[in-house]
Amino acid sequence: MTRPSRAEPPLIPAVRLDGRAALRALAGFLAALFVWFAFAAPYERTLAVAGGLVLRVLERPAVSTLRSSEGEIRVDRADFPEASARPGLPTADIHFNFVLLAALFALSPHPLRARPFGRFWIAALLLWVIHVAAVVFEVQSLYATSLGPWSVEHYGPIARNFWAAGFHFYQIAGRFAAPFVLWWMLGRADET
Repeated sequence: MTRPSRAEPPLIPAVRLDGRAALRALAGFLAALFVWFAFAAPYERTLAVAGGLVLRVLERPAVSTLRSSEGEIRVDRADFPEASARPGLPTADIHFNFVLLAALFALSPHPLRARPFGRFWIAALLLWVIHVAAVVFEVQSLYATSLGPWSVEHYGPIARNFWAAGFHFYQIAGRFAAPFVLWWMLGRADET
């Protein structure tokens, strides 16, 4: 004898946007804004260290060093002349989207339950990986397009376009899309 089948609830429920969801999103936004301001400097240090390691793996010879300093990542190369200026890349543009990610995850009816809260931190870790990649693309774009004859000598047209396009994609669309994609993949899953 077979049991009658019931309609299964969808694995990804629709997000209910009502007054409570708006309040949760606002609370998530404000809490994340506080965390972002409070921990920006140590977070930027992790980006500089990880981005520097990736750059050194990609380089032959490995000459790049990244240091976090007052809201920017300072780029240094062992083959830069001693008297030359060291470029500083603003970091807030790269990682402010953490606040958006938190606000999206706060839309959940119960955002502080173990499962959605754990998924938020998994998404935040994946966002950190995206931020490291953005730092690498920004530094490589700087090398490929902003150092005059040195750039032309060390980067061909395909490499210059690859690094510059990758960084510009992140700046124009990727930094806004990344939190939405991570939330769509991890934040909307059912909470059973």
